[in-house]
Amino acid sequence: MSELITAELVDLDLSAETKDAAARSLAERMVASGRVTDLEGFLADVAAREAQMPTGLDGGIGIPHCRSAHVSAPTLAFGRCPAGIDFGAPDGPADLIFLIAAPAGGDADHLSILSTLARHLMDEEFTGALRSVTDPARAASLIRGEEPEAETGKAGPEQTEPEAAPASEAEAEAAAEAESADASTDTPALASAQAAAPRPSAGEPAPDALESESPAPDAPVSETPFRIVAVTSCPTGIAHTYMAAESLEKAGKAAGVEVVVETQGSAGFERLDPQVVADADGVIFAHDVEVRDKDRFAGKPTVDVGVKAGINRPAELIAEVRGKAERGEASAPARDAAPMDKGGDAADGFGTRLRKWLMTGVSYMVPFVAAGGLLIALAFAIGGYTIDKAPSVADHFIWTEATSWAALLFQIGGVAFGFLVPILAGYIAYGMADRPGLVPGFVGGSIALTINAGFLGGLIAGLLAGGVVMAIQRVRIPPVLRGIMPVVVIPLISSAIVGFLMFLVIGKPIAALQKALTDWLSGLSGANAIILGVILGLMMCFDLGGPLNKVAYAFAVGGLANPNEGSLKVMAAVMAAGMVPPLAMALATTVRSRLFTKTERDNGKAAWVLGASFITEGAIPFAAADPLRVIPSAMAGGAVTGALSMAFGCTLRAPHGGIFVVPLIGQPLLYLVAIAAGTCVTTGLVILLKGMHRSRDARQEAAADTAEEGKVTVAA
Repeated sequence: MSELITAELVDLDLSAETKDAAARSLAERMVASGRVTDLEGFLADVAAREAQMPTGLDGGIGIPHCRSAHVSAPTLAFGRCPAGIDFGAPDGPADLIFLIAAPAGGDADHLSILSTLARHLMDEEFTGALRSVTDPARAASLIRGEEPEAETGKAGPEQTEPEAAPASEAEAEAAAEAESADASTDTPALASAQAAAPRPSAGEPAPDALESESPAPDAPVSETPFRIVAVTSCPTGIAHTYMAAESLEKAGKAAGVEVVVETQGSAGFERLDPQVVADADGVIFAHDVEVRDKDRFAGKPTVDVGVKAGINRPAELIAEVRGKAERGEASAPARDAAPMDKGGDAADGFGTRLRKWLMTGVSYMVPFVAAGGLLIALAFAIGGYTIDKAPSVADHFIWTEATSWAALLFQIGGVAFGFLVPILAGYIAYGMADRPGLVPGFVGGSIALTINAGFLGGLIAGLLAGGVVMAIQRVRIPPVLRGIMPVVVIPLISSAIVGFLMFLVIGKPIAALQKALTDWLSGLSGANAIILGVILGLMMCFDLGGPLNKVAYAFAVGGLANPNEGSLKVMAAVMAAGMVPPLAMALATTVRSRLFTKTERDNGKAAWVLGASFITEGAIPFAAADPLRVIPSAMAGGAVTGALSMAFGCTLRAPHGGIFVVPLIGQPLLYLVAIAAGTCVTTGLVILLKGMHRSRDARQEAAADTAEEGKVTVAA
């Protein structure tokens, strides 16, 4: 923390009575040192931050802080107020006040200052040294963590205080011991704190001796200590996050409890090892924002409190969670995962994890697809297929002309569509590496657009970005740098690496492959087109909205970014096949209702609307109840529809909409014939298979009844 605080920024006799007055007094020192340009503007920012959450901590500490446009350099000012000032701490006024100022764009500086100070403030010897220090220069040196200049008995011309020299032989001996510790310790701030800390009186055992004292030979030794996992988080910065973590870890050591903490800071987090979570005997949540991935900890004894409780009363929290464990109390079990994620855990293979990463990207991309695609489709419906040649509406817009409105819709949709590849790449990386993956993911996706690598390039860029960030996160770093890693170091390094690879190494080959794929789709005709339609139909109906369905859909949508005859045929086949399963189940429940339960018949009514709207998931309730009959039937119908759509040469410019975008479909009547044919095939197969199953069950019941009657006759 060099240069963040100097002697001029230290006031050891702060005479303020309120927190506003204390902030003003310290801020005036910052203005005098040229680090704050506008006193009133800066104080307004401090007050706004204070209004969000009190910055007082137990132990007599206040840490008002803010980011402000009126700060020219990261700065820390320290004031000591013997009378105490109320900063909202539960245990009363604060006598140690730290005012932290960071530039408006200096998130990394802000986080670094707070995290470094947070670690020091959890050290009682450090705060004790600040309460006893008499020289502002030494106070600044202590806070910076540098080797301080010892406060010796060499009095200056004006120094006449008797305490310059030890008042007794015992104190002289204590001072000598302090000097020895000061010379041997590895941490200057800690050493100086030890030098200033009070020593035990004569005849009282030293703390070190108590800590090093061996347990009695007969004392029972637990081979497996009580294990706790904790999550700490706060809404702004990382000060409270890291202070709570440090406090819980120290209290755990004092209680003989193994505590492992996951700090969910303001810029991403590193998940605890799943095995550590599985082996834990209890959980502590000390947080002021929602705990991410909370379901990992479900089913264990849990204490859930605010982050300040983790700082102020860690021993109580540990005792509370141990008590819950002894009583067998546990949190509610985890909620059911989505179908694609059920059964997933840390032991999932690479294929399973890859599927989840890709699905994350696709799920975030779909809303942009729907918004942009439907706006473009409406534009074509209103203004015709030449609307893409219209000038920018920013330069030419006539309120009374329909073509101008069509151009407006087309251009808004085009902007939304322009996000598809960056969103896909960014959220694939997010699925792999959490928030630190977003920046390189978006950068890689944008580069994919720049070099015409398209949808395929975005997919590769997302995987690259996530992999690079995961590799960087494996590097061990000093705790002081943890705060700036997610917001400065990781985005900088990962973006540079991903950009280099996309521009100069793999981008051009991917762009060439994308062009070859586009050309192939453009030339599809005859048997090749029909085979592709069959494959796409099977994929759309295999898992009814699951991974394979989304892969086929994403493949079709990717082609709309640079549309041609082939890609428009693919989009038409995919949507047609996706409409078949819910429509077929709705028809089956209408034609042969006695084969279905009342609940299924009710679901069938809703499936008419879902199928017509291209929501394949409308068939999931039927597939879940009878997968061996419903899914193969749906796949057969989807394959027929996909093949017919391709054979008829149907095209579609809208990525969604079902029958509501029929006017935008090439060969619309034949398109409806293809959907009807697939629906009838699936309906017929479902009725046939369910009827055979019901007949077999009836025969088995009849045979059982006959056998029972025979037994009764013999007995008679």
